[in-house]
Amino acid sequence: MRLSPDTLSSLRPGVSLPGYDRGALTTGIVHLGIGAFHRAHQAVYTDGVLARDFGPWGIAGVSLRSPDTRDALAPQGGLYTVAVRDASGERLRVVGSVTELLVAPEDPAAVLERLTRPSVRVVSLTVTEKGYCHDPATGALNEDHPDIVHDLANPDRPRSVPGFLVEALARRRAAGVEPFTVLSCDNLPSNGDTAAGILRRYASLRDPGLGNWFADTVGCPNSMVDRIVPATTDADRDRVSGLLGLRDAWPVVTEPFTQWVIEDRFPTGRPAWETEGAELVADVHPYETMKLRLLNGSHSTLAYLGYLAGYETVSDAMADAGIARLVRGLMDEEVTPTLRVPPGADLGRYKDALIERFRNPALRHRTWQIAMDGTQKLPQRLLGTIRDRLVAGAPIDRLALGVAGWMRYVSGTDEAGRPIDVRDPMAARLAELAADAGPVAERLAPALFALNAVFGDDLPRDPRFTGPVTNALKRLFAEGARAAAAGV
Repeated sequence: MRLSPDTLSSLRPGVSLPGYDRGALTTGIVHLGIGAFHRAHQAVYTDGVLARDFGPWGIAGVSLRSPDTRDALAPQGGLYTVAVRDASGERLRVVGSVTELLVAPEDPAAVLERLTRPSVRVVSLTVTEKGYCHDPATGALNEDHPDIVHDLANPDRPRSVPGFLVEALARRRAAGVEPFTVLSCDNLPSNGDTAAGILRRYASLRDPGLGNWFADTVGCPNSMVDRIVPATTDADRDRVSGLLGLRDAWPVVTEPFTQWVIEDRFPTGRPAWETEGAELVADVHPYETMKLRLLNGSHSTLAYLGYLAGYETVSDAMADAGIARLVRGLMDEEVTPTLRVPPGADLGRYKDALIERFRNPALRHRTWQIAMDGTQKLPQRLLGTIRDRLVAGAPIDRLALGVAGWMRYVSGTDEAGRPIDVRDPMAARLAELAADAGPVAERLAPALFALNAVFGDDLPRDPRFTGPVTNALKRLFAEGARAAAAGV
């Protein structure tokens, strides 16, 4: 039998269930980007809040591209399983906070209708860096993005995140309905501020008065999210379904650790997420920088070098002594001096926990998955740290190897001569540059440095950056990733 509201009573003992009446839920949150991370993170916090203090916080989940999540979960009434795994075992929880699922390209009018409902107080986002239609190097709206050009000409049929949000807010304004709060949960520096700048600019391009109204009335708090959520495999589906005694078409697998830090700026209300362990603070920036640089920066470095070295998963790569030593050195020697540590934070303990999480053998987090969308991720995860190190006159050897690992990866061929499936918004351009340059560091590195949207204007002109990265790329071509990591 399939997991659904009608079959919950058939679940095997030991599975946690929603502790509230899902049929009485009102949609109070619309979430754009209803992927695995949201379902293992924000939806779980909201599920716990509903069990503690029932309120109007049902989630309408929106897929911006693929119908896969809707097709899997709609027959289950939005129910799905979160499987929490570590070396000690596995714990299952059925989450019920997602009450409906929509696919934006199929019915943009339905998405706009949900966004304009007066009951909706929060619109949250996990659309990845590329979903913001921005220039990653500057954080500004990319006004030449095809979806932005389309949406400005066709505001009632949007394709982009800015297009949907600004059109919905414009309709609410015209109807005298209070605006919702836009809550970015993506790995962007100052993600709320960045979203606000992008949306304000888009609104101003439509109507300067709308842009001014947005700036004066719409809340865009910064937030920081942290939980490792690998892509679900068919083996995960089979295992979880066997433990449930019911078929779940799309469970999510995750680790025990979870963290959510949010600036408490919600003019029209929010769920009491703090009752489930979220931290509501005045300033997220120190937490965000610590996580982006220590966790995400290390993760990307691990992904590129680990993939090139032939390791399928993060835990496999961390079993390599040279790579593990590189990661810890990156954290301790090059990232930590750039951080403003939040009050009360134990940085040593945090880094120890990250290493332990990366080593978790129960999570099959693929290096290839983390390696996706590097042109969007590098500016936040590695290049910001590099800029701070250069200002301080400090070395960047390990950071440079991480950047060089990305360059070697996007060259499109691994160390055994096999093609790499490079998934990136700029994949075609990357392939063109790599083909022209060939596997020669002195040609490939300058070609990639010329990507202004990634490296900006400053780094390509600074030999303290270009020299170490080019030399690291040379070593990767000559020695391979394992030897290069062990030699730093």
